Amino acid sequence: MTGRITRAADFERVLKTSSQARSPHFAVHHLACAPSVPKKPAGKPAGLQLSTSEATQCEVPVDDTVAGQPGKALNSGVWLGMVVPKRHAKRAVTRTLLKRQIKAVMELQQPVPPGLWVVRLRAPFDRATYVSAASKALSSVAREELTLVLNSAAQRLLAA
Repeated sequence: MTGRITRAADFERVLKTSSQARSPHFAVHHLACAPSVPKKPAGKPAGLQLSTSEATQCEVPVDDTVAGQPGKALNSGVWLGMVVPKRHAKRAVTRTLLKRQIKAVMELQQPVPPGLWVVRLRAPFDRATYVSAASKALSSVAREELTLVLNSAAQRLLAA
């Protein structure tokens, strides 16, 4: 299961590293660490708790788990972030298509070193060649290129 990178600080940390692999349209960055934990919000004073609810005990601390997966620790796994800027993909349909392709290809990659992964669109696809914003041709070309670049990055990291 692949988690999502949601905090800007995590994106910044990963993008500061050099890219592990590049293709004409994509760049892959990797950082072998877990996502940062957000600062805890200020706790409620004891007097403001509802009298109708009983305190529930969690088996695993909330800060150390993957959302929706109790028992899976933050430091084990693959976390994926995607950067698909408007300047390279003007239409929202195209940006969504590319993000779905990135996620699908990343899910199929085996083995993938654990850590933070960011896939970045670094150049636009030619609008004259791919007239439709969400064409099958664009989808298949993006998927093939992503497969190659992610395989290259994974092999490079596993060899090191």
